[in-house]
Amino acid sequence: MKNENKISRRKVVASLGATFALAAASPALAIASGKAKPFSGAAISDPTKLYPKPPFKFQPQPWPGLQSKMDPMPDCGESSYKGSGRLTGRKALITGGDSGMGRAAAIAYAREGADVAINYYPTEEQDAQEVIALIKREGRKGVAIPGDLRDEAFCKQLVQKALSELGGLDIIVSNAGRPQAAESILDVSTEEFDSIMKTNIYAPFFIIREALPHLPPGSAIVATTSEQAYNPDAWLYAYGQTKAATMNYVKSLAKQLGPKGIRVNGVAPGPVWTALQVSGGTTPDKQQTFGDWTMFGRPGQPAELASIYVQLAAADASFATGQIYGSSGGVGQP
Repeated sequence: MKNENKISRRKVVASLGATFALAAASPALAIASGKAKPFSGAAISDPTKLYPKPPFKFQPQPWPGLQSKMDPMPDCGESSYKGSGRLTGRKALITGGDSGMGRAAAIAYAREGADVAINYYPTEEQDAQEVIALIKREGRKGVAIPGDLRDEAFCKQLVQKALSELGGLDIIVSNAGRPQAAESILDVSTEEFDSIMKTNIYAPFFIIREALPHLPPGSAIVATTSEQAYNPDAWLYAYGQTKAATMNYVKSLAKQLGPKGIRVNGVAPGPVWTALQVSGGTTPDKQQTFGDWTMFGRPGQPAELASIYVQLAAADASFATGQIYGSSGGVGQP
């Protein structure tokens, strides 16, 4: 009886060994027979070769600019961003959603399953409608709400319309911003200074204050700050101040709203190729060499930051609040 058990165990072990060996050999056999392809893992790309490098042609536009008229046109993930359902059922309001980082966030959010309302300046209608079409192509609701964020009354209307059209809100992306390059403080008019402050500082205050009573626990507020908050350029005297203020309100508001279960974080881009750069965001000579000082010898593209906006809004980032996430090609950050 004992010998029979030993023989039986030996047969089982031998059988299992043969099975494992065959399983291990199967992929190689399949590859050799042409029935399968070898697994190569996730594709990787050399970031120095991914996107165009300067010099760029001189292409000034009136503020706020249209990215559809830029050469090269910014990549906001229109054909590259792939979603995986991380924001299914969420409802987002994004300011400056027609181009740049706001556009990249809107496209990514829709492909992650969210319904999205975008705000933009009325002259940006062409770019905005492209974004709305991309959102709807994903089977999500896309709402276009043009208007001037410098107007407090409009900011209130913006929030209320987004709430009504989307059936609620649980993501606010305060992204719209206005820079105006000037070589000297003597060249900054009071009107320009006032416009920058109202767009970049007043508008987020108006919008968040109006939306807050409607945001449930688990909501996320994401602000676009900048490397200018840490290392401001001489020609962006006014804009740099507003981005430092944005970084500060992220940290302050996170302390206020954390106990309510609402997270507040910021994204700090470095030099990224957007319509801001050709409509006053930098001087003409610097526009043509824009981004050549990064580690990759080129500016970033909005698509390269889209996943950060997704991460900060997603429920699995539930312990992240009061944080500033930088993406600057290796320059300008602390």
